[in-house]
Amino acid sequence: MSVLTIHHHTIYRYRTPIVFGRHRLMLRPRESHTLRLYEHELAIAPAAVVTWAHDVAGNSVATASFSEPSDTLMIDSAATLSLDVDRWPVFDIAASAQRFPFLLSEDEMTDLGALRLQAYLDSAGQVREWAQGFVAGSAPGGGTDTLSLLKDISAGVAAQIAYETREDEGTQSPDETLARRSGSCRDFAVLFVDAVRSLGFGARIVSGYLYDPDLDMRGSAGAGSTHAWAEVYVPGAGWITFDPTNRSVGGFNLIPVAMARHIAQTMPVSGSFAGHVGAFLGLEVTVTVTAAEGEGPVMA
Repeated sequence: MSVLTIHHHTIYRYRTPIVFGRHRLMLRPRESHTLRLYEHELAIAPAAVVTWAHDVAGNSVATASFSEPSDTLMIDSAATLSLDVDRWPVFDIAASAQRFPFLLSEDEMTDLGALRLQAYLDSAGQVREWAQGFVAGSAPGGGTDTLSLLKDISAGVAAQIAYETREDEGTQSPDETLARRSGSCRDFAVLFVDAVRSLGFGARIVSGYLYDPDLDMRGSAGAGSTHAWAEVYVPGAGWITFDPTNRSVGGFNLIPVAMARHIAQTMPVSGSFAGHVGAFLGLEVTVTVTAAEGEGPVMA
């Protein structure tokens, strides 16, 4: 088990004081049986009224409402948590789903719903054709090993797409990533999700933080950074984590914040301001993920 502290600092700068609209913040790590959140603090300047809610996917969303104009907007998120995920997990996949293709139950198909539909237009079938290339021919036992297929697609993204750091906003469509043969971690995750969805799997985008104390993983800036990856639903095992950027499975070093159907739904900070279009000067984001000293906090 790792006890970690996360500090996510965001600051926007403007030429003159401007009026801020409501801002939507997705910065609180998502608790589960593998992630225990001990403390989370949110500091905002200028002063804001903050309300909390859960979105349709169960993510914690803060809404900040401002009353004072300012030439800067500072949002500071600090969290302490424990992460207890095996480095080499074993997945208890149901016997009926161990080989692809397999049938989902009626309830699973209904509940997965749009998570089984490609999020981007694939009218030429390019993404589906690319994903289908990983499906092995019929084996003596029939079909393709399900977990091996998903691992192969994840590894295929990393092998065929060159990793690049992109500071510009937005995400490439899967067919654009295949055409350019390069992309960021969010482009890798989006391609992987739409590829497995094209084969009938339920999958979702995950955004959060990457803990990289050895400084040897793609997508990291120092010991920690924001990151994007994916989860795929497999009967019996449930949601299995895949990080195609680093060809990893299980997420032992990944701290989830938001899970969604589309990556646009996982933005850490989004909002508006009223003022001249040229008022915006720039944005600075710094993220640190470090191991907490000692044995960590104790819950009451």
